[in-house]
Amino acid sequence: MAGKTNIQPLFDNVLIRPVDAESKTQSGIILPDTAKEKPQIGVVKAIGKGKIDKDGKFIPVVVKVGDKVMYKKWGGNEVKVEREEWTLVSQDDILAILN
Repeated sequence: MAGKTNIQPLFDNVLIRPVDAESKTQSGIILPDTAKEKPQIGVVKAIGKGKIDKDGKFIPVVVKVGDKVMYKKWGGNEVKVEREEWTLVSQDDILAILN
């Protein structure tokens, strides 16, 4: 399920490629890299199979590869994939699927 990557997340982990932060404001001011906010939206590139909860019930991952998602600002871990910074988050850190 990892697509072009060689990474297969375990359990309910999801590999996300963050979308690029806006490089200019609505009024047209160009922002330097240091002023850009960390993106909270990205595209799912790989998923784990799910996890077993404390009661022994299997909880599958509800997002799928290709979904555009919003995730917690400080959730997950940054990993380097194909020379880019991607984010590996738990399914619990995903807030929404964007249409």
